[in-house]
Amino acid sequence: MHLPADFVYMMQQQLGQDQAQQLFDGLSQDPCVSVRLNRAKLSSIPGRSFHLPADAKPVSWCPEGYYLSNRPSFTFDPLFHAGAYYVQEAGSMYLDEILRRYMPSGDLIALDLCAAPGGKSTLLRARLSENSLLVSNEPMRPRAQVLAENIIKWGHPHCVVTNNFPEDFRHLEAAFDLIVVDAPCSGEGMFRKDEVAVSEWSLQNVEACVQRQRRILADIWPCLKSGGLLVYSTCTFNRYEDEENTAWIARELGARELEQRHFFPGRDRGEGFYISVLRKNGEFASSGPCAAKNAILEGLSGNFVVHKTADKQFAMPALHATFMKKLLRTLMVLTAGVEYRELKGRDWIPTHGLAMSSAYVRGTFPEVEVSYAEAIAYLRRDIIRVDAPRGIVLLVYKGLPIGFAKSVGGRLNNMYPQEWRIRTTYLPSGKVELLV
Repeated sequence: MHLPADFVYMMQQQLGQDQAQQLFDGLSQDPCVSVRLNRAKLSSIPGRSFHLPADAKPVSWCPEGYYLSNRPSFTFDPLFHAGAYYVQEAGSMYLDEILRRYMPSGDLIALDLCAAPGGKSTLLRARLSENSLLVSNEPMRPRAQVLAENIIKWGHPHCVVTNNFPEDFRHLEAAFDLIVVDAPCSGEGMFRKDEVAVSEWSLQNVEACVQRQRRILADIWPCLKSGGLLVYSTCTFNRYEDEENTAWIARELGARELEQRHFFPGRDRGEGFYISVLRKNGEFASSGPCAAKNAILEGLSGNFVVHKTADKQFAMPALHATFMKKLLRTLMVLTAGVEYRELKGRDWIPTHGLAMSSAYVRGTFPEVEVSYAEAIAYLRRDIIRVDAPRGIVLLVYKGLPIGFAKSVGGRLNNMYPQEWRIRTTYLPSGKVELLV
C-alpha cells in the first residue's frame, strides 16, 4: 500500500517513529473479520443452542463479539438475514464497554445520529434496557434504507429510523439521555479496506472533516439533556478529528471528558477507530417512558398504538407512542416500532417487520420449517414448493423466522421484500452457516 506522504509524516509526528511504523505495517496486513451475536433472538428458541466455529475468538471488550478465522459469504447464510448476528468491526464494538461503564441505569431515550449501516445502533439497542427507546438516524437516503433494513432484522420493537440532517433535530431540545455521534471523517481507518479512501485523503480533507464534525456536534448538542452522555467516534487516526475535537466539545460546548481510546492496526486487533465519551454539564434526570392509550394487537406481545399511513400500519410501543408521534410530525421517519401490516390490493397482510420482531407471538401464523436450499430460494424471491396449509405461513430456518409467504395450491408465493432479495446469480457450492 502506498500511503500519502503527508499522512506518513503526520503519524510519525503524532505517534513517534516506532509506533507509526507499527501502524504502517498493520495497514499492510489483511483486515480482521468479526461478528456480534443477537443474544435476544438466539436465546428465544426453546431447546436449541447455537455455536460459533471452534476457532472463533472472543472480542475482550464486547461479550457478544467474536473474531472469525476467515470471512464466510454472509449473504448466503439464512441466519444472517434472520438477524441472528451482525457483521461489525471489532474496534467499534468498544462502544459496548463504554456503555457498560457510563450509561445511566433505567429506561432511556437514545439517539444514534450518524447510524448507517447499523452496527452501533444494533449494539446500542442490545445494551439499552428493554423499555428504552432508540432513534437511529442517517442523513443520506440510500444509506438510511440500509439502516432501516438492519434495524428491522435486529428485531427490537422500541426503535425508530429517521432520515434527517443534524439541524433537523433542533426542535427536540433536551430530548435525549444519550447521543452517539459516529461522525463522517477522513477515513484513515478504512485504508486497508478501501483504496479510494487512500487516494482521496489529504490534509485539506482532514481540516474540512474537522469543521464538519464540529458543525454536527454543535447542531445536536442542544438535544442532549443536562448530565447526559455524548459518545463521539470516528474511523480515523489523526488527533485533529479525534483528541482535539473531544477537547473542543468539553471546552466549547460544556462537558466533562470521561474516557477516550484509539484503536490502531498493528497494535490492536481491528481497524482504525477512535471513541470518546463525555458527560454534559448539569444534573441528570432520566426521560423515562411516556405512556399513551394502547391496544392489544393480534400477533404481538405487549401494548401498542397503531399508526396508519395510506398503505402501511405501524405498531408503536405504547410506552413511547407520544414521543414517536412527535417524531412522525417533525422528522422524516422511515420506520417506527413494528412494521405490522401493509395494503396489497384490498387486503391488509402482515409485513416482513412483523416476522422479524421479537414481539411477534409465535404460532399466530402456521409455521413451515424449510431446508437450507429452500431458505436461499426464498431469500432470492424464487417460488418455493413445499407442503403447507393454505394462506399466510411463516417460514422458519433452524427455529428462527426468515419471513412470510402465501401458500396457494402446492407452492408458496414469496413475500420477502423485493429490495432486500439476494441479487447475485452466484450460488455457493455448499451450505454457508456461521452458527451451528
